[in-house]
Amino acid sequence: MSDSVFVGIDVSSQTLEVASSSELKTWQVANDAAGLDALASRLLELGPALTVLEATGGYEFEAACALQAAGLAVAVVNPRTARDFARAMGALAKTDALDAKMLAAFARVLHQHPERERFVKPLADAELQRLQALVLRRRQLVQMITSERQRMRISHVAARPSIERVIEFLKTELADSDADVAAHVQHHHAELAAALASVPGIGAASVAVLLAELPELGKLDRRRVAALVGVAPLNRDSGQMRGQRTIWGGRADVRRTLYMATLTAVRHNPILKTHYERLLAAGKRKKVALVACMRKLLTMLNAIAKHGSRWDPALHQA
Repeated sequence: MSDSVFVGIDVSSQTLEVASSSELKTWQVANDAAGLDALASRLLELGPALTVLEATGGYEFEAACALQAAGLAVAVVNPRTARDFARAMGALAKTDALDAKMLAAFARVLHQHPERERFVKPLADAELQRLQALVLRRRQLVQMITSERQRMRISHVAARPSIERVIEFLKTELADSDADVAAHVQHHHAELAAALASVPGIGAASVAVLLAELPELGKLDRRRVAALVGVAPLNRDSGQMRGQRTIWGGRADVRRTLYMATLTAVRHNPILKTHYERLLAAGKRKKVALVACMRKLLTMLNAIAKHGSRWDPALHQA
């Protein structure tokens, strides 16, 4: 491991600042086709065990794909995770060169981590990237409709006809967006989507979010996928103190979708309804019981995605 090379790349819209664990100084290339070709050639000479980039609003995508296509091991990490690592290492200052060096150091640590998929954003191929864009646009349209409806409540009567027209337009766009998402899912993920939708409480919108934002579904065990989404309880213990377990972090959009699906499932899914009522009867608070049901629902979905089976209450009775 001491002889392995690790690379960190700080990404901006115009440039890539590159640091290697085998070199003292960083170097810079343009964030364009020519710069990426030069970067890939130089990294192939270095032969890094892992190259780490921060997720930077999509500016990292072309670089990550180019390096991966060149046969290099690449990880795209959450900027918050990278910054927390830098603070833990005592690096409070922030420049492109310092950030690249910290990412190279983080690459060394991440390479040895047994659960590194929790910290790494998977690279999306063209098909998944399109689905993610469609799901994101649908989410934006829903948010805009909600904002306009809130404006309707507080606006003067003279402004309401304009707001109503905007809402009607956004509803039309939302219907078109739903059709685009459904067509993509049907064309590329029909079998898996049908299996996931067979679970009571899971609708078409929830299926699309799971496919787009949680491509690891069915590929990890239940504990790892729960930690990835952020529904695994985290210990808060120290010495003789036993703190309250809480959830934190993970993929917020997936967790939000799972929460809304669980609200429906505890009413209409017989397994989750029984589980929810049993937890309430045991004295658990409603939100704690809902989170436990979210985790159970995710476990069911993960098993269905893994085995390609349809919903069968008998398999989830335990």
